[in-house]
Amino acid sequence: MHTQRKQATTRASRPARAPRPEYTAAVRYLDGRRDIFRVRNADDIADARAVVIAELGEVQSLVIALRP
Repeated sequence: MHTQRKQATTRASRPARAPRPEYTAAVRYLDGRRDIFRVRNADDIADARAVVIAELGEVQSLVIALRP
């Protein structure tokens, strides 16, 4: 007698998650030095700003832009 085989089920793939945006932060320090940073894993521009300020402390100016 033949036994029945269970049909192979395909794994349901996870839906593709949209990549998180990356931001560029241009910083001018209180002593006049300047630097540019790449900010990853921020939810939005406000979060990216908070990440940079938390990392660097007080700065003279800070400009953040969404990376293309």
